[in-house]
Amino acid sequence: MISILVVEDHMNIRKLMTARLEQEGYIVFQAENGKIALDMLDTHHIDLIISDIMMPYMNGYELTKNLREADFHIPILMVTAKESFEDKEKGFRVGIDDYMVKPINMNEMVLRVAALLRRAKISTEHKLTMGNVVLDYDTLTVVTQNTVYELPKKEFYLLFKLLSYPKQIFTRQQLIDEIWGMDVDIDERTVDSHIKKLRKKFDELEEFKIITIRGLGYKAEKYI
Repeated sequence: MISILVVEDHMNIRKLMTARLEQEGYIVFQAENGKIALDMLDTHHIDLIISDIMMPYMNGYELTKNLREADFHIPILMVTAKESFEDKEKGFRVGIDDYMVKPINMNEMVLRVAALLRRAKISTEHKLTMGNVVLDYDTLTVVTQNTVYELPKKEFYLLFKLLSYPKQIFTRQQLIDEIWGMDVDIDERTVDSHIKKLRKKFDELEEFKIITIRGLGYKAEKYI
């Protein structure tokens, strides 16, 4: 599941962009300015950022500069009313990846997001392959050399997320927010229960393991 952070101080535009992206199946987080966006990046895994330029507290240029100086390589799509060449040049010099001028076409935005994700080599094919094991996002199946496992949605999404980012640690709360949604009333024991079920099914496989990081959460390790 791919997560996008929309950074925009105009609430109606932010909600419109969020709704359109969610139609495409993305998990979308929202921030009113660059400062809030940076705080969210400390607690959520984000695959791509869509950011306005002119915002209070920290604008889009400053946000991008901060992220690049901190060695964050997240694709950034800048969306703004500023359309002069100088404004675009400044954006690309600080490290943005693409640029759209308001008022934006939401369908074009979706196409640009998909292109940026492909360029960033983030999985858009909805398949992960490790040796003789294939995870198919569209069918919610895990195919091994001898067995085809049809997993419940949440179990599959959890496994796919962990294996999409091997070695990266996800807190239980991050996984709850991204797999179950921020409005769902569940606790961290639900994550533990799903991890236990996944281990029971796949613990004997050599291709990957789910590792518990005590006091933090989980990560996956690929061995093929």
